Amino acid sequence: MINTPYILMWILVAAGSAFIIGWTCGEQLCRCKNAEEKIAELYDQHENTCSEEQEQRRQFKEMRSVLNDAHKHIVAVSKALKIPAR
Repeated sequence: MINTPYILMWILVAAGSAFIIGWTCGEQLCRCKNAEEKIAELYDQHENTCSEEQEQRRQFKEMRSVLNDAHKHIVAVSKALKIPAR
């Protein structure tokens, strides 16, 4: 014979298990989506940082070349001052 309380109990256990599994899968999907958004945000920040860094490197090279040229002119003038006129 069919025992109704046992069947109802097993249906309740199955429904509860399905609810817990669904909840867990939903949480994992939400975490995955948030992680993907965070990765995209960090990638954008990295792109901006790299472009700023390249601009700073370019400016540094330009300043270094200007200083190098100025140094060459100063050395040439100071050598000319040290050499006595004949």
